[in-house]
Amino acid sequence: MRNRYLDFLRFLAIVRVVVYHSTGWAFLTVVFPAMSVMFALAGSLMAASLDRSGTAAVGRRLRRLLPSLWLLAALFVPAMLLTGLAVDWRLILWAAPLSDPPSNGWGAQALSAVWYLRDLLWFVIVSPLALRLFRRFPLPTLLAPYVLLVVDTFGLLPPDNLVLRDFGLYFGAWLLGFAHHDGLLRRLSRRLLVGLSTVLVSTGLVWALTHPGPRGIDLNDIRLANGLVSAGVILVVLGLAPAAAAWVDRFTPVSRAVTVLNRRALTIYLWHLPVIIGLNGVAAVTGWQILRSGGGAGGVAFRIALVAALTAVAVALFGWVEDIAARRRPVLLPDGRPPAEPRPAADVGPVADVVAGATTRGVTESIATRR
Repeated sequence: MRNRYLDFLRFLAIVRVVVYHSTGWAFLTVVFPAMSVMFALAGSLMAASLDRSGTAAVGRRLRRLLPSLWLLAALFVPAMLLTGLAVDWRLILWAAPLSDPPSNGWGAQALSAVWYLRDLLWFVIVSPLALRLFRRFPLPTLLAPYVLLVVDTFGLLPPDNLVLRDFGLYFGAWLLGFAHHDGLLRRLSRRLLVGLSTVLVSTGLVWALTHPGPRGIDLNDIRLANGLVSAGVILVVLGLAPAAAAWVDRFTPVSRAVTVLNRRALTIYLWHLPVIIGLNGVAAVTGWQILRSGGGAGGVAFRIALVAALTAVAVALFGWVEDIAARRRPVLLPDGRPPAEPRPAADVGPVADVVAGATTRGVTESIATRR
């Protein structure tokens, strides 16, 4: 039977990402570092896929990942070309974003989530080798990304090499997913697990408090703190993970929400950012401040509800691509029934696999670094 606890974690991460981008609440990055948790889940799922299918799992995962991006690019790239984007060979990166594909000002804001797909592609590609190294040299392999993160923190990596820098920030979470799959985290005593987690989170928070970013204690601006706090949280949420979570399916609304968001995770991830940027644009033109973040509890609640509703429309319009990519019968919305058995690795939603930024790496830092 499928472990619904992992599905529920993914559900929480997706909700957290959307709420964070809708509100800009920095404390959410400390309470639940969603992106790192999703990379850890993806690492665990990728290890399972490699054990079942070998290197063929890489192609299957890419098959699941890319079609939703292609649909997004088919709609947005022509619009960007009509609004000033130059034509050059780098447009091919919209087919496989191993590096950030070109975009213009507004497009870079709406499509800044591509950083996540870029990292995910690289992590999937290197996973066969990384899993072999991890199983032969577990501790050195696991520590390597965190050493890279420290090196980056002290300015010893090229600032424009975003792929290498994100290996330092997120690949450690991916490897903790390997450890979860292999049962290494379960072998640690509860006392040791909680103790390690406490040290990591505390050290990360102390670093954040003494090295605040431009938005204060927003971990997306403080990479070392982000990596340490995320590692501590992952140790707890995966190391103490139950073998099952039947309670998820005892409450029908919760069960349906968990299933639908898992089945449409990539669509939600890719489309909630254009929705938010679009609302910001409408607010700028009309002066309707209620469409912006802030403005009291009522205004924030209205904005979150509006973002959720418009994203649901996008899911209905474009989510069927995830079904085709997974070789399922395409439907407007999944029926919400929990899966009766584990889906093959190719059937695991990519954002669900690892579940966001929004704006450019200048304007992009305003939302795209808010993950």
